[in-house]
Amino acid sequence: MEIRTNEPMARHTSFRVGGPADRFVIPESETELREAVLDCKKSGQPWYMIGNGSNLLVGDKGFRGTIISTERLAELEVQKNENIIIAGAGVMLSKLANTAAREELTGLEFAAGIPGTVGGAVMMNAGAYGSEMKNVLLWADVMDQDGNVKLMKNEELELGYRTSCLERLGLFTVRAAFKLTPGDPEVIRSQMEELARKRKEKQPLEYPSAGSTFKRPEGHFAGKLIEDAGLKGFSVGGAAVSEKHAGFVINKDHGTAADILGLCNEVKRRVKESSGVDLELEVKLLGEF
Repeated sequence: MEIRTNEPMARHTSFRVGGPADRFVIPESETELREAVLDCKKSGQPWYMIGNGSNLLVGDKGFRGTIISTERLAELEVQKNENIIIAGAGVMLSKLANTAAREELTGLEFAAGIPGTVGGAVMMNAGAYGSEMKNVLLWADVMDQDGNVKLMKNEELELGYRTSCLERLGLFTVRAAFKLTPGDPEVIRSQMEELARKRKEKQPLEYPSAGSTFKRPEGHFAGKLIEDAGLKGFSVGGAAVSEKHAGFVINKDHGTAADILGLCNEVKRRVKESSGVDLELEVKLLGEF
């Protein structure tokens, strides 16, 4: 498998920031993934598994340890008779949704514009526009810290709002199966185009970001709370709250991870001050800031 040293994590996150990882490993099969995990365990060094890095903020000083990337675990199998698609952890959700559309299967339209991978989507129960992975996920093959793989059914994964039991249990997805429904290909494509239009209209897709930066607080919308606190366009260094959608923190002008984190912390402070609501980051923090 490919192993890189001092790999800049800015190349592997959608924020386009992050210092170097000591080692960056790219397995091409389940066997190589197991080898990489066991190698990290044996050496006792910290390690972290990433997909597309679309929900990740890596510190400017980087990560002292090994990053394992699932980018080449990208097999796709369509079981047309069963209306099932099985996808490797590294398959992009856009590719998964487009494969479903091509096979005239409905249920994954919502995922077409989510810039993540299957592995991250299962871990976080990714969702958009009223749908989520929980609605279509059949099962996932998951690996533990000892390289053992087991199948977990949907109900065993404890899928909730942007959460599952995987992180808590130290498990990660190797592949997942999605149960879909036969549909009209024109209707499927039309819905995907409509959601893409909505995204373009309402989200700052022209800037590096990690999508919705904060989780939705119960009974509220993070973007509305941030806007009500007068923070649209507010910036720290090169990071800013999007003018288009206050729920998005963007890397507007060559910002650093420190800029982004500083901005997020200031947004949390001011929203708490103005509304009494505690915002919680949806974005994962990794490495040294």
